[in-house]
Amino acid sequence: MTFTTLAEFRAILENLPAADAAARQGAEERNSQLTKPPAALGRLEDLAIWYAGWRGDAKPSLEAPQIIIFAGNHGVCAQGVSAFPPEVTEQMVLNFQHGGAAINQLAKTFGAKMDVHALLLDTPTADFTVDAAMSEEDMVAALLAGWNAVDPKADLLVTGEMGIGNTTSAAAIAAALFGGEAADWTGRGTGVDDDGLAVKTRVVAEGLARHSDVLKDPLQVLRCLGGRELAAMAGAIARARHLRIPVILDGFICSAAAATLEAAVTGALDHCVAGHVSAEAAHGKVLKNLCKEPLLALDMRLGEGSGAALAIGVLKGAIACHSGMSTFAEAGVSDG
Repeated sequence: MTFTTLAEFRAILENLPAADAAARQGAEERNSQLTKPPAALGRLEDLAIWYAGWRGDAKPSLEAPQIIIFAGNHGVCAQGVSAFPPEVTEQMVLNFQHGGAAINQLAKTFGAKMDVHALLLDTPTADFTVDAAMSEEDMVAALLAGWNAVDPKADLLVTGEMGIGNTTSAAAIAAALFGGEAADWTGRGTGVDDDGLAVKTRVVAEGLARHSDVLKDPLQVLRCLGGRELAAMAGAIARARHLRIPVILDGFICSAAAATLEAAVTGALDHCVAGHVSAEAAHGKVLKNLCKEPLLALDMRLGEGSGAALAIGVLKGAIACHSGMSTFAEAGVSDG
């Protein structure tokens, strides 16, 4: 299945598969028989049951996680919204490709296949205070880049991003989806000073005003205020759902991109858990709106998929306990 227009992508979102109810029930029954007091493993139990439902296996394993990093450049950077120049995006892509970034180390640690996709870095999106960030054609191309990047053999997906200026896009998207003022969603991102934060907040407000006519349509919000890497993450997360591959969401930018799917179709992110809550203040508010409780809170704000990648270890632990522990009957232990 694929798509060539935004309308076709929307239709896919409206017909997403559900989790396997029988596998989930089997996982719940198995969990109740494991050699431990009820609920003694806390959220690890819920995680394993959630994962089992999406994988269609009451006793699943996690052996082939995939991390995909998407990179894009933003025309809105011309307004001075970042502490770093756009050239850093391409420099960091090279760093990813050479194995030198934090995400490379985390991918290696948790046995994840890592792929990097640079999306037309020489052609930044339009400045969204002046025009829509992307045409429909550009948006569909970015969604497809994400959709096609997902390995059907993966049993878990993490999407990360690199794009100077993309916390500005994320702030604008969050404000458009969830309401409030630009200042409620705009943070320091790469570390802008007070003057830089004021500029960034103004730019977000101008973007919201410029595109006020489309703010009720979440996919148009992504097109007008987002970036290629945000659209690609949304496309990859949607494809993962189509393939029943569970997803761990990363930080503010990833969560804002994903939120456009949930806002478009309620339940579109049921196959996702939040890997962490980042130090970017608005991230926690996005997760609250999505009703996602983060697995980790370590004051990270790097992006790259790093927080979600670290949470792979938590999910692996949950599944190892669920599938590897003995039941009371198998262990010959009295269950009371």
